[in-house]
Amino acid sequence: IDHWAQVSGAAELAGLRGEEQAEARAGFLRSNHVIDILRSFPVKGLEPQTLLAGLRPLQPRLYSIASSQAATPDEVHLTVTKLQYTLHGESRAGVASSQLTERADPDTLMPVYVQSNPHFRLAEDDAPIIMIGAGTGVAPYRAFLQEREARGAQGKSWLFFGERNFHTDFLYQTEWQGFLKDGVLSRMNVAFSRDRAAKTYVQHRLMEQARDVYAWLEEGAHLYVCGDAANLAPDLHRTIGAIVQQEGGVGRAAADDYIGALQREHRYQIDVY
Repeated sequence: IDHWAQVSGAAELAGLRGEEQAEARAGFLRSNHVIDILRSFPVKGLEPQTLLAGLRPLQPRLYSIASSQAATPDEVHLTVTKLQYTLHGESRAGVASSQLTERADPDTLMPVYVQSNPHFRLAEDDAPIIMIGAGTGVAPYRAFLQEREARGAQGKSWLFFGERNFHTDFLYQTEWQGFLKDGVLSRMNVAFSRDRAAKTYVQHRLMEQARDVYAWLEEGAHLYVCGDAANLAPDLHRTIGAIVQQEGGVGRAAADDYIGALQREHRYQIDVY
């Protein structure tokens, strides 16, 4: 905005500069992408370098690995859903997700790198695990269960999965069913928010199973949350607190202390985006 305010001379953009305009600027950027700014404040005779001078390098996209090296030693699997929405009457799509799902041919080579996440790791083989994910947030749990299957781990596992529609969005459905049949996955609860008039999310399924969830935590279970940072993570955090209050018979402060202890013990791990 600072650069284009200078190039275009637009007073509206100039008014968005400075620390004191941070909130207004953030609101403007949520509904105006680069192309929208160029259209709203056009500059005649623009040289390409002038445009590029105002752009930052494209930021990398991080995807959770959805496979275990023990199961597929020569491959790394990703779970990608195309981000698509409408803005200013036009269809917009995510840069990386649409590249992977639409524009790239099957044999296309792309640059990748591995970024380690020491704060989201599978627990010991005998530890119970509760895995909560919505949409593509289920990806690391596929890797967890593949790893446990390969290692013959005996720890209990419980998956809570949420998406929009059962028939089109039940990611890895047959694999979860196979894990259940083989005893690698002990329990599974699902929520499909658009299949009925009343929307049901993973936090509702979690609350329905509050007694057993708390019992697993008391047994030493590790709790994992993966998915949307803006809504899923805070909603689930509140739900977990409510479960501790309800089933533990304690107040909010004590429930916060309980959750804090889980975090310090690395038994409550979050991977959100």
